[in-house]
Amino acid sequence: MLELRADASPPLVNQIINGLRELIENQTLKPGAKVPSIRAFAATYSVSTFTVVEAYDRLVAQGLLVSRGNAGFFVNRAAVGLIENQTKEPAPGKPEFNSEWYLQQIFESRQLEFKPGCGWLPNDWMFEDGLRRGMRQVASSVLELSGYGDPMGLLELRTLTAQNLQQDLRIVANPNQLMLTHGASQALDLAVRTLVRPGDVVLVDDPGYPNLMSILRFQGATLLGVPRTPNGYDLDHLERLLEHHRPTVFFTQPHLHSPTASRTPLAQLHRLLQLAARHGFRLVENNLYADMINEPLPCLTSLDHLQQVVYVGSYSKSISPNVRVGFMLANPALMQQLLQLKMRSGLTTSQVMERVVYAAITDGRWRKHLKRLRQRLAEAQQQVSEHLTRLGFERFIEGDEGMYLWTRHPAIADSAALVDDALAQGIMLGPGQLFMVDSQATGWMRFNVAFSTEAALWEKLEKLLVKHGRRGQ
Repeated sequence: MLELRADASPPLVNQIINGLRELIENQTLKPGAKVPSIRAFAATYSVSTFTVVEAYDRLVAQGLLVSRGNAGFFVNRAAVGLIENQTKEPAPGKPEFNSEWYLQQIFESRQLEFKPGCGWLPNDWMFEDGLRRGMRQVASSVLELSGYGDPMGLLELRTLTAQNLQQDLRIVANPNQLMLTHGASQALDLAVRTLVRPGDVVLVDDPGYPNLMSILRFQGATLLGVPRTPNGYDLDHLERLLEHHRPTVFFTQPHLHSPTASRTPLAQLHRLLQLAARHGFRLVENNLYADMINEPLPCLTSLDHLQQVVYVGSYSKSISPNVRVGFMLANPALMQQLLQLKMRSGLTTSQVMERVVYAAITDGRWRKHLKRLRQRLAEAQQQVSEHLTRLGFERFIEGDEGMYLWTRHPAIADSAALVDDALAQGIMLGPGQLFMVDSQATGWMRFNVAFSTEAALWEKLEKLLVKHGRRGQ
């Protein structure tokens, strides 16, 4: 029925999805027809049951298959219509701005001359030397290449990470409560698929993390935004939301929040934990930028001790975005659910890369690298702030930490309107609409200060501001 090749691209999961999708589209598999059971499919095509589970789960999420209790999987009677709607040619003209479209543009536009809208650091800001030394160290050691490694991740790295979290952030957790992931994105995806069901009301920061919002919408969640202020959360708005809705989870980034770079005071963290206990929702704390904070403050996890909170962190921001090693912490019962989902969807993470990261952060230069990184970010914050002030921009907060500045210009009502003209000038912007829960037009935009210090960039932006300012008059 299908032709699958383990040595070909795309991966087997995608080959199964594409193959079954084609059979449904040409009605070789009729609406309502039963598809082979997971075990039967795995046996027929000599693939793992984990691979089939992942493919079937995605087809269910796409609406092409339905699962019926113990009866198995069946072709959705509406599947052909869904495929037709998904494959219709878009109307001619400019594509409608949305987060998925823009995120694709970001990763297709790495070669642009100027990238103030990107979410990573320049190569020479990363821990390149330490990473190379770690690779050489791992390559020269005896490696087990025939196995998958510990499902929770490399024990040595988990142990060291737990120790560092306790030392730096006062988070008390043992290595069995810490699981390594394929970057923070996988950690957030596992949290979403474990804690959220289709139709659940979920709270997120507004503005917030667009990748997370995409994952939640794909899961079928209803998103409600909790507004960020220069001083943390709008708690009055949050309490009004809680009066009328019953959220299951609040996904939030208390410190060095992206895109605003705001931080949450201790009193608000305590209040948020009280509200979570009273209203019965969990908290997923995304602390991606912890390594960039000069003087770490208490976080939700350090105050809660993993009773209501799930913690997400990553090494990708401070070592290299290509490293893709993240981690998450949870209480033992929840961690077992997260681990089982990780195994079902992708078996284990790369122990080779985890050993490289372990070698890098046990390098004597690691702490010096972090100190220098914070200094460079503070210097860049000051330089970019001066450029923004000169051109008449308003900043969301006054600060000198982290990668981002959240800012707007009085002449620009919709920063997304700048995107195409900026791309033509070799500039990747971070329009504010990308980060808004309801995707409304906004003049706010995010600047990555590490990519925004060059005078030539600001000369081009000044001309764009003049052009669009005239349009708005």
